[in-house]
Amino acid sequence: MAARFWKEAKPVLVMRILGLSSAAGLAVALIALPAGHVSAGLFDSVTSSHQQRSRVVGRHLVSFPPGYEPGTVLVQFIRARLYYVLPNRRAIGYPIATPKGDARWSGETHVSAKKVNPSWTPTAEMRRENPDLPAHVPGGHPQNPLGVRAIYLGKSLYRIHGTDAPWSVGQAVSHGCIRMYNQNVADLYQRVPIGMRVFVTW
Repeated sequence: MAARFWKEAKPVLVMRILGLSSAAGLAVALIALPAGHVSAGLFDSVTSSHQQRSRVVGRHLVSFPPGYEPGTVLVQFIRARLYYVLPNRRAIGYPIATPKGDARWSGETHVSAKKVNPSWTPTAEMRRENPDLPAHVPGGHPQNPLGVRAIYLGKSLYRIHGTDAPWSVGQAVSHGCIRMYNQNVADLYQRVPIGMRVFVTW
């Protein structure tokens, strides 16, 4: 049902640049946030170069179609965006890095745990792919792939988390997790309670 809201139709310039559907009547506006929280490059997603994709904007406010309760999260891998649903048919949109290849998934889950400065232990599969990976990275380390916050999803190994590689946001690079800029995952972290519903779609 939700997919039809995101199908691109009449090419209204601002909608297409932001990757949102004009057919759903999605008006876009910048969210009023403290200085420094929204990076430059709002319209960079119109291009496909690695350099410009790496500068995809921080969070922004969008109009949102009905069908999702305020306080839920919708992840759209095809748009490389995560939306935190607000009242009055609005949502905060965040750019994300998405799973690659066979790591793609979808479905409904929930927030099962939250951690500040989580530690990271690569899976056996990750270490087979890259034997140079460390066996463990402590929380708070500048090269911790989980960044400054981790939001755990259901009973899975999947997480919404920060990153030590901000240039990867906007690309398909993960093993199933949802990667965000550190400042954005810290913002989302304070908004989402344990048990909150999360919808993941392609």
